[in-house]
Amino acid sequence: MITILVADDHPIMRRGVRQILAEAAEMVVTDEAGSGQEVLEKVRHVNFDVVILDLSMPGISGMDVLKQIKREKPAQVVLVLSRYPEEQYAIPALKAGAAGYVPKSGVVEELVEAVKRVSMGRKYITSSLAEKMIDFDDSLEKPLHQTLSDREFEVMCLIASGKSSSDIAEKLCLSRTTISTYRSRILKKLKIGSDAELARYALENTLI
Repeated sequence: MITILVADDHPIMRRGVRQILAEAAEMVVTDEAGSGQEVLEKVRHVNFDVVILDLSMPGISGMDVLKQIKREKPAQVVLVLSRYPEEQYAIPALKAGAAGYVPKSGVVEELVEAVKRVSMGRKYITSSLAEKMIDFDDSLEKPLHQTLSDREFEVMCLIASGKSSSDIAEKLCLSRTTISTYRSRILKKLKIGSDAELARYALENTLI
């Protein structure tokens, strides 16, 4: 039986993942976590066959949680499940130690297969990402959003989606001042001057 920890800040999403995995007789979700700190605490005390980790977590970001898990328990298998574009996060997540990356848009079709594969010590990426990796040319100029840190990219997507500073601060368990600082850095790095331009940039680059 494959034991699984589902880590996502949305209870509805955790419930949905449970239902999907319940259809596979050889899998059981034995625990859940709703924040980055909770994930770390549970992983420190329990050995799970697979941790399914969302990258958008309040407090400690999912990417930082992944890196911390791999520092403390290198053998722990982590499968990233994220709404963020594969082009931006899949390869960094794999480099940070993730065993696989599944976009939430394809969760129903791919999650069970991904869990099976990573639980056997193999890697999992979608066929679309595999094609993009084959076609990728390092000589091409990288888009500006790839210069953002993990948290800056997360804040950028939330701003571009129309979230207010208060909403973002509450979601990420940060202060409004911190969010404003992130916003200033993001606008500077992307060389744009307003939230409207930021939203347009995100849409043009299929980031939201």
